[in-house]
Amino acid sequence: MLSAWRFVATFGVVSLLADVVYEGARSITGPLLASLGATAAVVGLISGVGEAAALILRLASGPLTDRTGRFWAWAIGGYLLTVCTVPFLGIAGVLWVAGALIIAERVGKAVRSPAKDTLLSHAAAVTGRGRGFAVHKALDQVGALAGPLAVAGLLVVFGGAYGPTMALLAIPGVAAIALLLWLRARVPEPARYEAAASGVDVESSPAPRFSSSFWVYSGFSAATMLGFTTFAVLSFHQVSRGIVSAGWVPVIYAAAMAAAAVAALITGWTYDRVGGRVLAVLPLLAAAVPALGFSTDLRLVIAGAVAWGAAVGIQDSTLRAVVADLVPSPRRATAYGVYAAVVGTALAGGGVLTGLLYQRSVTAVVIAVVLIQAVALTALPWVLRAGRR
Repeated sequence: MLSAWRFVATFGVVSLLADVVYEGARSITGPLLASLGATAAVVGLISGVGEAAALILRLASGPLTDRTGRFWAWAIGGYLLTVCTVPFLGIAGVLWVAGALIIAERVGKAVRSPAKDTLLSHAAAVTGRGRGFAVHKALDQVGALAGPLAVAGLLVVFGGAYGPTMALLAIPGVAAIALLLWLRARVPEPARYEAAASGVDVESSPAPRFSSSFWVYSGFSAATMLGFTTFAVLSFHQVSRGIVSAGWVPVIYAAAMAAAAVAALITGWTYDRVGGRVLAVLPLLAAAVPALGFSTDLRLVIAGAVAWGAAVGIQDSTLRAVVADLVPSPRRATAYGVYAAVVGTALAGGGVLTGLLYQRSVTAVVIAVVLIQAVALTALPWVLRAGRR
């Protein structure tokens, strides 16, 4: 059986390879659909349905994962769905087929995520929940950077042809599945990590209802997301105001993803030392994003994008680590499904809110987001007290 750290690192490499596949594909989804005759509205519809499926379907996949107890099967099945759909995007040839493949890829994320997070949480009980999730997220971000860059290079090599570009993404996909199968063979029951760390047989423990602390924490997380500006709105501002050309947007996005990895590592380590108090930084970052990112000064715009990336890194690592500490193992996959749905709904609302307010004035966006994040920050002590109970 591998050490807990080797398990976390190997699972991180699996996510890295999978990110090369689907983040690479997502970086050119818009142009690919447009080449098949899609309008902006159709692109928005397909991407919106896909993201909704990735979040809402976890309400079903989470409980089913807990009920069946087949965590590896759900994780492998979800990854398989992703790596099998992406390579065919380049030869779809018909708009509705390409749209179905894009949505299917997002369904794969919904299928695997509760199981993946639960498996990871068992090993993180030994490494430290914050640190375990942080290292996994940092490795994941390497793939999120490499995928779009690889696709950009392949498009240049193949003269803009989507077929061979998408087909070559099958290589990291096959590597991800092979490594995942190897990891399952070496560690068939990751729950033993947590059992050894806690002295409790987590698999045979009763499955209690969610505590009030879980719901209070979910509400706090939703509040931070409700006022969170999306990068789509930030990049729209960057280009429409003439601050940067469209070609520089991926570079700024890459800087944001690097900040996400660093922030995940810092807050993950800090969470294991001081607990939930580290979450105070999240509302502060979320409030800083529009104040900086909607400036007309290039330096402030870049700072806003970096703040956005740092907030994303915390959301995708430390926030998930806290869920594992609040919910016992028998219902943890269900909890991750519910939590993702709550936070995802709030994030969608935040994107709509900031987009609508931006059309009125930048000042309106800044004021609204600062007020929302102030409420979230004020509620944090209550969240921490509920967590201790």
